[in-house]
Amino acid sequence: MIAQRPEMAQPPIASERAVTQDSSFYASLVRSSDVAIVGKDLEGIVLTWNPAAELLFGWNAEEMVGQSIRRLIPPGREAEEDLILSRIRSGERIAQFFTRRLHKSGMLLDILVTVSPVRDSDGRIVGASKIARDAGPLIEQQRRLRESEERFRMLADNMSQLAWIAKSDGHICWYNKRWYDYTGTSFEQMEGWGWRAVHAPEHVDRVEAHFRESLADGSTFEELFPLRGADGTFRWFLTRAMPIRDEEGQITFWFGTNTDITEQREQAEQIRRLLMEVNHRSKNLLSTVQALARRTAPDEAGFIARFEERVHSLALNQDILVRREWRDVPLDELVSLQLAFLKGAPGTIAVAGGHCALVPRAAEAIGMALHELATNSLRYGALSVEGGQVAIGWGCPPEHVGLALWWRESGGPPVEEPGRKGFGATLICDVPRHNLSARVALEYRPEGVCWSLECDARVLAETTPAVPH
Repeated sequence: MIAQRPEMAQPPIASERAVTQDSSFYASLVRSSDVAIVGKDLEGIVLTWNPAAELLFGWNAEEMVGQSIRRLIPPGREAEEDLILSRIRSGERIAQFFTRRLHKSGMLLDILVTVSPVRDSDGRIVGASKIARDAGPLIEQQRRLRESEERFRMLADNMSQLAWIAKSDGHICWYNKRWYDYTGTSFEQMEGWGWRAVHAPEHVDRVEAHFRESLADGSTFEELFPLRGADGTFRWFLTRAMPIRDEEGQITFWFGTNTDITEQREQAEQIRRLLMEVNHRSKNLLSTVQALARRTAPDEAGFIARFEERVHSLALNQDILVRREWRDVPLDELVSLQLAFLKGAPGTIAVAGGHCALVPRAAEAIGMALHELATNSLRYGALSVEGGQVAIGWGCPPEHVGLALWWRESGGPPVEEPGRKGFGATLICDVPRHNLSARVALEYRPEGVCWSLECDARVLAETTPAVPH
C-alpha cells in the first residue's frame, strides 16, 4: 500500500477558499447594487441592510440590523408583513407588488417589492431576501398617463363631432362615444371598414375610393356625405382626417372627425332660394322700369336703347352675384359674362390676368364700368371696325397691394374727347371712385381710349392669393 502524500489533502482547503471568495463576491454585489436588498429571518429581524436600502429608507445599517423590519410598516399595513412571512415559511416566492413603507423622516414611500425565501445548505428555509425599488416616479408617470387618458376621453366623448382613429392602413381602431350614440352601433360592428354599413349606398364607394387615395399619398382626407343615424334617418356630415406621423415622418395613425352640417346645408339652400326669388322680383321690377321708360321718355338719340343696355348690365351683375351666393366673384368670370354680348363684333378682344376675386360691391361697380366701355367701343371705338383691338388686363402688383385693371383700345377710328360729360362717364369713372375709393383714369388718346383703375385690397375677396411685397 502506497502512503498518501501530505499534499493530497489540499483540495478541501482550495474548496473552502473558493467558498470564501464566492461569499465575498456576492456580498460585494449586494453592497454595490442600486436597489435596496434586505435580508431578514423568519421573525422579520433584519440581518443585512445594503447601502441602497440606506438611501431609500433613510436608516443606516447600524440602526436597522438586529431590529424588526416592522419598523418600516405604516399603521394599518401590519397584516401585510404577517402574510409575507407566512408565505415565505411555506417556501413561496412573492412576486413583484406595489406597497408603501415608512422613511426615517416619517414620510410614506411608494415602493416596488419582491420577496424570496432563503435556504441553508440543507435546503431549510432560514430567512427572506427582500428587493425594494422606489416606485414613486413610476406611479407618478402612471398617474399622469391616466390623467392624460381621462382628459382625452372626456374631450373626445363630449365634443360635438363624431371622431375616430384609424391605423396607417385605414383600419379604424377607435371611435368616440358620440359616434356610437349617433349610429346606434358597437365597436365590433364598426371596427376596421365596418363604417361602410352606415353610409348612404350611393356615396359609400366614392368615399372609400377617396379615402384609399389619401392613405396611399398621405394627403389630408376631406369629404361630404350622409350617415345613417340610429333612428334610420340620414344626416349630412363634413369629414376631415389628418395623418399622424412619427419622428421619422412615417404615418402611424389617422385622426378624423365628422361634423354634422345638415342644418347649415338646409339654411344655405333656403338662402339660395330666397336670393333667387329676390333676383326674380328685382328683374321684374327692372322690366317694369324699362317699360315705363319706353312709354314716358322720348327716344332721342337712342336714349331708350342705351337705357335698356344699362339695365341689362345691372341685371346681369345681379345674376352673377346670386349665382355666386353673394360671395366672391372671379374677375375673369365677370369680364366674360359682361362682354358676352360682343360676340360677332368686328374688332377683337384680348384678355389677360391671373386669378383675382372681387367682393360683391366691387363686382357691381367694375361690371357696370366694363359694360359701358364695351358698349361705347362697339358703337364708336376699336370694336366697331375690322382690325380694331381691345386689350383688357389686371394684376396685383407688389408696389400696389390691391387691384390694377386696365382697358386699352387700338386700331379703331381716330378718337376725340367728347365735348360734354354724359352718364356713361359717370358709370366708368365716378361710380368706381365713389363706391370703391378707386383711382380712375380715362384718356382719349388718338389711337384709342385708355381706361385704368386702381383699388386697395379691400375690393379683393379672401380667395385672392396674397402677393408678397
